[in-house]
Amino acid sequence: MVNQPMLAQDETVGMIELVATFDGPMPTGVSVSHTGRIFVNFPNWEDPLPFTMAELQDGHPVAYPNAEMNHFDESSLSTVLISVQSIVVDPKDRLWILDTGAPHHKIIAYGGPKLVGIDLKQNRVIKTILFLADVAVSTTYLNDIRFDLRRGSEGMAFITDSSPLSSALIIVDLASGQSWRRLHNHSTTLPEEGFLPMVEGQPLMLRPPDGPPTPYHSGGDGIAIAADGSRLFYSALMSRRLYSVSVDALVERARSEEDVIATIVNEGDKGGAGDGMETDAKNRLYMSNYEQNAIVRRRTDGLYETLVHDARLLWPDTLSLAHDGYLYFTVNQLHRSPRFHEGKDLRQKPYCLFRCRVDAQPVLLGEGVYI
Repeated sequence: MVNQPMLAQDETVGMIELVATFDGPMPTGVSVSHTGRIFVNFPNWEDPLPFTMAELQDGHPVAYPNAEMNHFDESSLSTVLISVQSIVVDPKDRLWILDTGAPHHKIIAYGGPKLVGIDLKQNRVIKTILFLADVAVSTTYLNDIRFDLRRGSEGMAFITDSSPLSSALIIVDLASGQSWRRLHNHSTTLPEEGFLPMVEGQPLMLRPPDGPPTPYHSGGDGIAIAADGSRLFYSALMSRRLYSVSVDALVERARSEEDVIATIVNEGDKGGAGDGMETDAKNRLYMSNYEQNAIVRRRTDGLYETLVHDARLLWPDTLSLAHDGYLYFTVNQLHRSPRFHEGKDLRQKPYCLFRCRVDAQPVLLGEGVYI
């Protein structure tokens, strides 16, 4: 037998630390409070769901803010959590929960899609904002959210609608609870036409048990706000393109849609499609890259650098930059779900929450907080 030489192979880049594992439903969102509390959420898709919102306690998820609020009750849609897709701790250390109100990706009724604010000192709901049917339309899928608390009397929130039938950005005035849509089905929020992602060396397509493969369409997903609050960055899940738009234009309701569109900047190719997005106080942009099992960072000069490339990053999802100098991110193997494999579930539990040190501080756009 001929001796086998040591052959070149793919190299790991960066170091990641395992924070927690999950043996139940797959997680999507993660956020870390200013004091280090870690929150995760589990959308109501195909997995059995004991709760959709949780805090990690001794490394294990526990229903948050309580079990009762995580108990689905169709007669009280506005007061329970139905299917949480994203969570973000704001500059005032309050937790905001983005409830799609859409179990299995289908909106139930008014009262389901909502934004819920939690006072972390008292672990109680301080505000619930319900989305009207002309904002959370019948096909809407609320995906991710960012904040600027300096705008308006109590701040503004910015949300992506990732539905391929109603892709848009949604703006929320936290004081009044009013919300409105921008860039509805604009080319920059829609999935990229003809796009075919490659994940684990395989083309990602919807593959039903009894039909031919079809393209997977998903629109605006990742979202991040510039360190000075001037620009909002966004990208469709099914696209390698990055865009930004003027926040001033988004929040001024009197502006025409044409005026908003005129402020869009095509920020170029990201080098791979991704899910989560985040910025730091130095205005560097972090992006997950599910095609490359990676987390990348876009520098202020526009160049990209790979922070992490690791075979364990099987669909890195949400990114959350914490005050401890770590970037936290969920890994949930979304591409191995049954809908992509003729009904076969190829996901291998546990799902993971990782972090990597980046020695950077999060963007804090709020009264009395300085970057």
